[in-house]
Amino acid sequence: MSLINKDKFIIYQVFTRLFGNQVTTNKNYGTIEENGCGKFNDITETALQALKDFGITHVWYTGVLEHATLTDYSQFDIKPDHPLIVKGIAGSPYAVKDYYDVDPDLAVDVKNRMQEFEALIARTHNLNLKAIIDFIPNHVARQYHSDARAEGVKDFGEEDDNTVFFKPSNNFYYIPNQDFMVPEGHTPPIPVLEPYHERPAKATGNDVFQAQPSQYDWYETIKLNYGVNFQPGGKTNFFDPIPSTWLKMYDILRFWVQKGVDGFRCDMAEMVPAEFWAWVIPEVKKLNDKVIFIAEIYNPFEYHNYINIGKFDYLYDKVGLYNSLRKLVEGHGTVEDITKIWQQESGDISEKMLRFLENHDEQRIASRYFAGDPFLALPAMTLSATLHTGPLMLYFGQELGVKPVTAEGFQGEDGRTTIFDYWGVTEFQQWVNGGKFNTELLDADQQKLRAFYESLNHFVIENEAVYAGGFYDLQYANVDGQSYNYDKTLVYSYLRYTDNQKLLFVYNFDQNRTIETSVRIPQSAWTDFLKLGPTTSYTLKPVFPLDMPQLSLRAAEITSTGVPVELPPVSVFVFLIANFT
Repeated sequence: MSLINKDKFIIYQVFTRLFGNQVTTNKNYGTIEENGCGKFNDITETALQALKDFGITHVWYTGVLEHATLTDYSQFDIKPDHPLIVKGIAGSPYAVKDYYDVDPDLAVDVKNRMQEFEALIARTHNLNLKAIIDFIPNHVARQYHSDARAEGVKDFGEEDDNTVFFKPSNNFYYIPNQDFMVPEGHTPPIPVLEPYHERPAKATGNDVFQAQPSQYDWYETIKLNYGVNFQPGGKTNFFDPIPSTWLKMYDILRFWVQKGVDGFRCDMAEMVPAEFWAWVIPEVKKLNDKVIFIAEIYNPFEYHNYINIGKFDYLYDKVGLYNSLRKLVEGHGTVEDITKIWQQESGDISEKMLRFLENHDEQRIASRYFAGDPFLALPAMTLSATLHTGPLMLYFGQELGVKPVTAEGFQGEDGRTTIFDYWGVTEFQQWVNGGKFNTELLDADQQKLRAFYESLNHFVIENEAVYAGGFYDLQYANVDGQSYNYDKTLVYSYLRYTDNQKLLFVYNFDQNRTIETSVRIPQSAWTDFLKLGPTTSYTLKPVFPLDMPQLSLRAAEITSTGVPVELPPVSVFVFLIANFT
């Protein structure tokens, strides 16, 4: 077989505000002075080199855009935000306040914050790493106002008719003749000196078309209008002429591409019509055809739509593989779900799926809300990384077993690292180590965990069967008594292969039981897919991890009785199939 395009890259999601922060105060709802804040300048060449050595190819700098905050930057001509419409002290990075500016929290010299960001992009590129930032197209902060936009660029809502709920040329949706009402139950962490005024009320970001959202809604944001009329009856979509919001968003994307950004993680992409993406992504790629677009999307019924029509390069694989693997890691899933997932990903969609087990929206693996033990997830992480040719993502500190155990501000104690407040991530600070970015302060378990992730990263980007090979599920040939003691709910196996390399993957997701079993590769797979001879003897050499004895078997044994393996609890073994020597 000929090699397909090498799409197997590894994204490291950096929550920029937290990455370089070395302050250890960690006061609940602490201010930036009390709890500290990481800066663009903290992500040094040393830090980036360490990530590159770790096997990272792309860095997603999360929270770069200027967003609503309770930290006062009025001395820098940045208008303060009202505390009733900000979550936490630092504020949500997804309540964008100015699409053309960067977060002042992240700058050592606030006046030169854009130059500090540009220097970070230059450092990233100097090490041949790619830089990704968020693009948040569905909603903006309630007090959005761009001070940094170029002369002649119209601001969102500047030319709206706010006397009607919907108009194709409007940027927002309005609830005419009504005041916005702050959600009941929301108590800001600082004193409120005056009420918040917004009349007419604008629709809330998560499609709440009423004047008062709930405290569980995205009440700090307002929904953008892409020409979709949500009122019942009449025409729904108004995409011709091109809506004002589309044009404004293209200009924003163009701005960041010209800053050297290599890709965009598009927040809640499915809440924006696929027709917009179908128009804007090709337009942006005329500026740089290497720019990648990743969709945060949670509706599997829309996957093909957002790839084939919307032109996205990659989609989040949350509802499919993440959810299935999480259940297995928690001890109550079945590997049968994995087969169902790849079977549903027809039409080459599998190579478009971005796999992960952590990101800023999800609970930490080591937390009591997920696995409680980061080592329980290692087989699941290996499967995420090797099932198909699509990219892999890690969240900063995942490789160190970050384990939130206390309330960190607005988000509370929920197993996640805060995205709303200033904080010092203790386990990560040990790796930062005063700017050394090394392992000398890590305990034995952290070093072991990080070493696993590092070896996995290099394994997937250095072995062509993984980054560019075919996939063959072996479950059907081994379940229901076809192979000795093969547990079809907790043992999973498959092949990854090219003309030059053949790999056999075998997993045991049982957390308590060592399983002695055999894995049969059917004759048709052996000859037609692996293109191996039916009579030759072969060695099965362990390549990941390495602590497994090498096997020597005849082809007839492999295709009939199978490869004998002893799988400890929560384990994975990968064998290289090669001619016997």
